[in-house]
Amino acid sequence: MGTPEQSTAGGPAVSWAVRVGGLAGSCHPGPVVAVTALMAALAVTAGQSAARGVLTAAAVLTGQLSVGWCNDAFDARRDIAADRRGKPVADGAVGVTEVWVAAYAALALCVPLSLACGLWAGAVHLTGVAAAWAYDLRLKATAWSWAPYAVGFAALPAFVALGLPGQPWPAWWAVTAGALLGVGAHLGDVLPDIRGDLATGVRGWPHRLGPDGTRLLLPVPLVAASAVLALGPAGPPGRWGVAALAVAVLVAMAGTVLGRRRERAAFAAAVAVAVVDVALLLRGTGIA
Repeated sequence: MGTPEQSTAGGPAVSWAVRVGGLAGSCHPGPVVAVTALMAALAVTAGQSAARGVLTAAAVLTGQLSVGWCNDAFDARRDIAADRRGKPVADGAVGVTEVWVAAYAALALCVPLSLACGLWAGAVHLTGVAAAWAYDLRLKATAWSWAPYAVGFAALPAFVALGLPGQPWPAWWAVTAGALLGVGAHLGDVLPDIRGDLATGVRGWPHRLGPDGTRLLLPVPLVAASAVLALGPAGPPGRWGVAALAVAVLVAMAGTVLGRRRERAAFAAAVAVAVVDVALLLRGTGIA
């Protein structure tokens, strides 16, 4: 895959403590922790054993680390050219070669950890990780930028379900909701940076929609995920499911209205709906 974004940032004068901190910051620690914690919780609620749950979390952690480091390493030249502050490589806290090495090392660990959860489970998870790498290396700047997010997020509940005894296939609604959450996550992740990305030549799907189009579309996949999670499992949704769906719809509508004047309101509403979706996913209904 190569390292086209070579840089001299993070030279010998940078201390090891700063380099370690920069390496930690360049993995996108927020999403890494959030996704790993969510999958660990889902493994528990799905009924995985403690040992298998730890293995699942370790596979997800290494996969997410590899994706985060790949993203920062590949974007290093663009970040430096755009003088983006807060990016460890662009700030000179860590060298791009070190970040590439960390990305490949995490990926190398992810493969056996994933396959240790079972052949089918490992194959599904590695497909999701491969999709995320494809986004970082190529698809981010194309009209297909949403697809890796959909595949990657759909793979996560499937990975957990296939790791259960007997390797049961995941419920359709869990995979569908995961894909919808992925599309919503993509829109929400890109929304704050659309204008800056366009200035550096990035033209993914949200960039082609523009800030206003992305803002208006953002709640749609998230609310759709809420509906699938509330109504998809067998049996009636119950009061909790109906209430959660109603909250998701109301919050999304409020975010759309308020977002006309304050873009952050739309993003905050999307985060709130995503939290409702996560609660629905973890409510104890079997995902397999």
